[in-house]
Amino acid sequence: MSLPISVPLKFARQYKLQWETAQDAWVLLYPEGLIKLTGSAGEILKRIDGRSSVEDIVSNLQAAFPEADLQQDVIDFLEHAHDKGWITAD
Repeated sequence: MSLPISVPLKFARQYKLQWETAQDAWVLLYPEGLIKLTGSAGEILKRIDGRSSVEDIVSNLQAAFPEADLQQDVIDFLEHAHDKGWITAD
């Protein structure tokens, strides 16, 4: 399923993003456990706020990391997160 690029993203109801000091990483919490995220995954997911679209997130990350051409990698990851049910487009 293709993720719409101009629709705001939010976390699915059972998922919550949190910085975990013990893990020294961002984690995605859900009722059965947690998913430890890579640094780049955390950077992407921490920009999901229920108001920002894929376009907004890509733009924000590109401004934060101007030396990197990361548009396709961000889109690919967000589509993966959407396919896994971590995020929704409403």
